[in-house]
Amino acid sequence: MIEPDAALHALVLAAGAGRRFGGRKLLAPWQGAPLIHAALEAAAAVELSGLTVVTGADAEEVSAAIGDWARRNPRTAVAIVHAPDHGEGLAASLRSGLRSLPSTADGAVIFLGDMPCIPRGIVRDLLLALEPESLAAAPCFENRRGHPVLVRRDLFPALIGLAGDLGAKIVLDGLGDRMVLVPVKDGGVLFDVDVVADLRRGTGSAPA
Repeated sequence: MIEPDAALHALVLAAGAGRRFGGRKLLAPWQGAPLIHAALEAAAAVELSGLTVVTGADAEEVSAAIGDWARRNPRTAVAIVHAPDHGEGLAASLRSGLRSLPSTADGAVIFLGDMPCIPRGIVRDLLLALEPESLAAAPCFENRRGHPVLVRRDLFPALIGLAGDLGAKIVLDGLGDRMVLVPVKDGGVLFDVDVVADLRRGTGSAPA
């Protein structure tokens, strides 16, 4: 279990252009609201030290959608950080997000803005599973690692050092037994909206 007084921040990566989707993916309607709202709901399900969203493509409109969610959820303070080099790929938004966190941050829980079916209790499960010697924790569904991913601050330099369209996977794969996998029964930890058809496919918390 992670230290009770640890300063952990939720980090939502929402900078992608969604080219395979046809653009404006995070603004697409999902259960009556923009898709990005579902990621914010998941990130805010457990009270952490802060919630930061990284924008990139469609930054003005995505920021407006985030602001709308924040007004409806005034108890959750949301910081918005823009990744000016978001066109590089996922690594750019990850860098911008991690660099924006305060020096007092002990770690981050990384969410992806296009994953709307994250089970609400998963962050608490990751917190309970992280051992003192562990550097990261993630849910695992049917032997596949999913999201969100909890990372300790010790991993920040390696993650900030990534380039191109590489996410945290290459770093996490090298952790061995210092990476904790938490088995879950909800396929929402794997489901992301990649193309328009996924909006119809993901009607439940555990899409097929």
